[in-house]
Amino acid sequence: MPRYAFRIEYDGAPFAGWQRQAELPSVQGAIEAALARLEPGPHTIAAAGRTDAGVHATAQVAHADLTKEWDPFRLSEALNHHLKPLPVAIVACARVDETFHARFSAVERRYLFRLLARRAPATHDRGLVWQVQNPLDAGAMREGAASLIGHHDFTTFRSSICQAKSPVKTLDEIRIEEVEVPNGREYRFHLRARSFLHNQVRSIVGTLERVGAGAWAPERVGEALAACDRAACGPVCPPQGLYLCGVKYPVDPFV
Repeated sequence: MPRYAFRIEYDGAPFAGWQRQAELPSVQGAIEAALARLEPGPHTIAAAGRTDAGVHATAQVAHADLTKEWDPFRLSEALNHHLKPLPVAIVACARVDETFHARFSAVERRYLFRLLARRAPATHDRGLVWQVQNPLDAGAMREGAASLIGHHDFTTFRSSICQAKSPVKTLDEIRIEEVEVPNGREYRFHLRARSFLHNQVRSIVGTLERVGAGAWAPERVGEALAACDRAACGPVCPPQGLYLCGVKYPVDPFV
C-alpha cells in the first residue's frame, strides 16, 4: 500500500485535540473523514504529535497508507476540498516509503508559544495567544529558562496523566523573543527537543510567566525542576497560545 506524508496546518479552537474521539470533533477525525471521501475506509493516520484541545499547528506531520497511487499535489488538493469549511489545511504532501513513520521517525519537534501583554482585549489574535495585562521581564524569564536546558528529569513539568514511560527528556533550546506589537508586547517562546512530555511546554511557559511577572525569582525555576514534584510547578498556561511549528526527520520527506 502506498504511504503518503502530510504537513498539516490547523486552528485547534474547534477541536477536542488531534486524536480521534468517539463523540467529539478532532483534527485526526476530520482528515480521516476527508480521506474516506476519496477511498473506501476506514482510514487511520498517525501524527508526529498529539496536540491537546485548543492547541494549533503550523507544521504538524502525519502519514497514511492508501490503496491506490496518487499524485501528491492532486491528493492534497482533494483533501483540502473535502476539509472545507474546517480550519484544517494540507500544506504539503509527499509519497514516502513504508519505513517512514510520522511519529517514530521524527528526531526533533519545535513548539512556539505566543503570550500577549496588553490591557485591551485581543481582537485579531483572539484565541491565538495567551493574554496577560502587564508587561513581563524577558531577561528574568531567560535567566529562569536557562536552568531547564539539557538532560533532566522533568517530573515537575509533566502532566499527572502523562503516559510517557520516563520523565527524563533533553530540552535543546528555549529561546524567548520580546516583540513590540500595536498597543502591547508579545513574548514568543521557542522550544526545541526530540520529544516532549504531556503538558511540558504549557507547564514551562506558565512557570516562566510567573518569573516575568515578578512572582517568582528566576532561581526558583531550577529549584522546582530539582524537586521532581508536580506540586512545585507554576500554573499551567492555557492552550490557545501553543503551536506545533516544526518536525524534523533524518531526511525531509517534503523536499
